Amino acid sequence: MATEHSFDISAAVDMMEVKNALETAKKEIAARYDFKGLAAEVELNEKEKIITLLSSSDNKIDALKDIVISKLIKRNIPPVAVSESKREGASGGNIKATLKLNDTLDSENAKKITKAIKDAKLKVTAAIRGEEVRVSGKSIDDLQECIRLVKGLNLELPISFKNLK
Repeated sequence: MATEHSFDISAAVDMMEVKNALETAKKEIAARYDFKGLAAEVELNEKEKIITLLSSSDNKIDALKDIVISKLIKRNIPPVAVSESKREGASGGNIKATLKLNDTLDSENAKKITKAIKDAKLKVTAAIRGEEVRVSGKSIDDLQECIRLVKGLNLELPISFKNLK
């Protein structure tokens, strides 16, 4: 039995699930009556982690965004993983919206997490390792309490917990 237990906190998003959610969204858009005969496109730039929505009006863009987010939720990707970065006019009188996938734990949020863990006076140690925070301790109960604490912080990130050993 291990004397030291640990887990990692990250903000990773499963890109395969994002692709599946977007394919399901495209099927729903093709079947919906309110999008018949209108320009309605959803595209993913996997390298830059950007979802592009294209439609004829702001209302249709909002409807596309709602469809995409609902499909992501069904695939266990929290809505905080997506943020709208910009909305602009496109060719042919259409409107283009850009959604950014937030899937990195930046240093500011990593510092918030480690500070909250230290302030809670749990018998665990938290260390920032790049885009992850490694939490280790002797008791699994302390680690589970730490998970509850981090979930209660309500950060604007899709927090995930991995490698509980």
